[in-house]
Amino acid sequence: MKIICIGRNYIAHAKELKNPVPKKPVFFMKPDTALLPKGKPFFYPAFTNDLHYETELVLKICKNGRHIEQEFAHKYYDEIGVGIDFTARDVQAECKQKGLPWEIAKAFDHSAPLGSFLPLTVFADSGNISFSLKINGELKQQGNSSEMIFSFDQIIAYVSQFITLKIGDYIFTGTPKGVGPVQAGDHFEAFVGESKLLEFEVK
Repeated sequence: MKIICIGRNYIAHAKELKNPVPKKPVFFMKPDTALLPKGKPFFYPAFTNDLHYETELVLKICKNGRHIEQEFAHKYYDEIGVGIDFTARDVQAECKQKGLPWEIAKAFDHSAPLGSFLPLTVFADSGNISFSLKINGELKQQGNSSEMIFSFDQIIAYVSQFITLKIGDYIFTGTPKGVGPVQAGDHFEAFVGESKLLEFEVK
């Protein structure tokens, strides 16, 4: 199992971080150790002083494939969930400044809390799926798949040109605007529509 993450897939988020809007999907990867065990708290890592949350819709791959044509891409995922892409923003900035890869800021242990999934069949339109994040009961992020620069099918078609997708892989599809800092003691609740699919504490 692997975790593929799409960056800068919402125009407003790219602008809030002063990044250029991409012409092609930007992706990076996290190892399976980035998953947070269900029911466990997330422990704020000691190597950062500027940890940020990024809430994202997540696809669960249900079929092996490579070089997938966009018109057939919808056959390769059948469940939608929500996850958090934790980012050590200070570490990432230092890596970028030096021209280095920044997996160290994104792929660390438990950096990808992932909630439950809903079958794709419950959604009338995969291009119109809302999701949101509350921290300590306060709404912090909300987005909709209609706002993505690259659709689910475009992402799968593009990524599969380079990497074989396998059953059980996850694709984090990008975050909307509203990312921000994390504090010890925060209580996270993430939703797809009205369904709360992910909940955990930060220690």
